[in-house]
Amino acid sequence: PMHGEIITIGNELLSGRTIDLNAWYAAGRLTASGLRVNRITTVGDDPEKASSAIKEAMCCSEFIIITGGLGSTEDDITNEIVANVLKRPLCLHKEMYGRLKRFVDKRGMEMSPSIEKMAWMPEGSKLLDPKGYACGFALEENNVHLYFLPGVPDQMRYLMDKVVIPDLLSRYKTLPVLRQRILKLYGLSEPQVAEALKEITGRRKEFIFGFYPHFPENHITISLRGKDEPSVLEKLNSVEKEIKEALGSYIFGTGNDTMESVVGELLKRKKMTISVAESCTGGHISNLITNVPGSSIYFLGGVVVYSNMSKEKILGVSPETLKSYGAVSDQTAKEMAEGVREVMKSDIGIAVTGIAGPEGGTKEKPVGTVYISMATGSELFSKRYRFWGTREQIKKNTAMMALDWVRRYIYGYSILSGI
Repeated sequence: PMHGEIITIGNELLSGRTIDLNAWYAAGRLTASGLRVNRITTVGDDPEKASSAIKEAMCCSEFIIITGGLGSTEDDITNEIVANVLKRPLCLHKEMYGRLKRFVDKRGMEMSPSIEKMAWMPEGSKLLDPKGYACGFALEENNVHLYFLPGVPDQMRYLMDKVVIPDLLSRYKTLPVLRQRILKLYGLSEPQVAEALKEITGRRKEFIFGFYPHFPENHITISLRGKDEPSVLEKLNSVEKEIKEALGSYIFGTGNDTMESVVGELLKRKKMTISVAESCTGGHISNLITNVPGSSIYFLGGVVVYSNMSKEKILGVSPETLKSYGAVSDQTAKEMAEGVREVMKSDIGIAVTGIAGPEGGTKEKPVGTVYISMATGSELFSKRYRFWGTREQIKKNTAMMALDWVRRYIYGYSILSGI
């Protein structure tokens, strides 16, 4: 396969303030397209270091993806660096200047030097986006194709998908077929996943397996390269079936699936409705559910009952229950689930109550203690969990587990065991 490198530029990437999602996304898209990434380099806004990285890549790559440093601030110096490395003069790009001029005129602004600097590009630069959604340009030097993309993730991904990948594929017609599958699971740790698949990964040497934590989920990637698509897809289907048999109900989706989209599709298919009562998650479950377009078909509503008073007044939780067992208890969670189901008249009622921390825990109920309950009319489930991590991680895990309960219930999997 044709090979190249990725270079990401920015002090924020080296300081840890920003996660380098651009390199991750670019590498994944290039690999899935049958192109090989030999190296990923991250440098700060340092002309010398950035120049060195580009020069090294030029010596051993057929294409280079460079992100960051195309903006209007003083530390956005990618254009100047490239011009120096390639020994090309910086020229005012008329099309880019016109685009910037229309931008500032529309907003009643003046064309400042800092904005104009974005139109000064190395000689021979070609704009990547003809519609003007994102800045970025391409150059060719000694048969090496260079693509300069913005550091803003949305713009960078747009250009990778709409321009860079198609352009590279149009140049290399003899690429071998490479296909990749992504399996998503919840309820097992990364070491547990690796152990469960040890026999398969050891036997299926022709595949490239990847195990990636994506809190609170874990993702498995399966990649295979071959001469023709039918044989590659047949083998991928075979190994995917083996993995699903090994991991069973822990796998909740593939590709672009999310837990909330999977649960939403199941509810629609079964023509069931759901409502949610949240205490420790503060509305996070409802937010996830409503992130899915069309969720109004099955989501009747959610309530955040953070105080004991709201649990009593809105959901009808007994004052005696709260006094005897506390807000974080099996009994309270059950009454919350039954209460929200009754108030909303939904088929399923889900409730969560717990201690997200970092304070508020006790010896009997330490931080991370969470009760989840589900009421269906004919059945009432409840279980205590102990989640670990930060306040945000505990809230995310609680929300994920609550949605996983719904998925498991509709599929007929066990809710209270095996998770």
